[in-house]
Amino acid sequence: MREIILEKLKEIEQAHNLKVLFAVESGSRAWGFPSKDSDYDVRFVYVKKPEWYLSIDDDKRDVVEEPINDLLDINGWDIRKALKLFRKSNPPLQEWLVSDIVYLDTLGFRDELARLQGEVFSPKASLHHYLSMAKGNFRDYLQGEQVKIKKYFYVLRPILACIWIETYHTNPPIGFDQLVAELITDSTLKSKISELLQRKIAGDELNLEPRVEELHHFIEEQIERLTALASQYTNDLEDPTDKLDEIFRKYLQKAWIIS
Repeated sequence: MREIILEKLKEIEQAHNLKVLFAVESGSRAWGFPSKDSDYDVRFVYVKKPEWYLSIDDDKRDVVEEPINDLLDINGWDIRKALKLFRKSNPPLQEWLVSDIVYLDTLGFRDELARLQGEVFSPKASLHHYLSMAKGNFRDYLQGEQVKIKKYFYVLRPILACIWIETYHTNPPIGFDQLVAELITDSTLKSKISELLQRKIAGDELNLEPRVEELHHFIEEQIERLTALASQYTNDLEDPTDKLDEIFRKYLQKAWIIS
């Protein structure tokens, strides 16, 4: 599959006249709880030629989105869009920078942003992102006596990410197993999570089943607590725009070898 993804990235570069700076896996495979039939969620950041950025109109499309199929979901952001979102401590981008599944990584752009993560990390923005994700998935998939059991992972992971932010004041790790190992101390709860995880990875359907009361109670309790906590956070970061402008110019030159 890696070869198919790399070939697809080459096609995108040629079709859109751009260079991919890095491409990684996101979603359930990167988080550590893929199903046997999980698709590949490939995300990338790219840079176009200098003349594309030098125009009097600044409303050009700054994403590349390929048609999604059962096997591959691939899309990317322009470097300028990525840096603007990085400035806002965008959690999905923060996760791309630490994904363990890397398909392409050229010129050092990903490493350079990774070194700056601590400078732009906003506990408030990240906490609100993950809490909103948890609430939305809980509301949409885990109501009633019969629930979509695999959706527990898509609620538990963002909740644990919030608890990590509360505890360590840093970006949460991307791996679900690390979050569980470090943050879940109740042995019964940890056992229930481990049991579901093994079933999901083994390929069980994990569709409609009776809800798991231990997980349900934990989720409801944490959502209520974290909602109250989120209102207490403020932003007090220095503006990194000048530094990010330099990075933008640097990789525009490096990508196209401008002297």
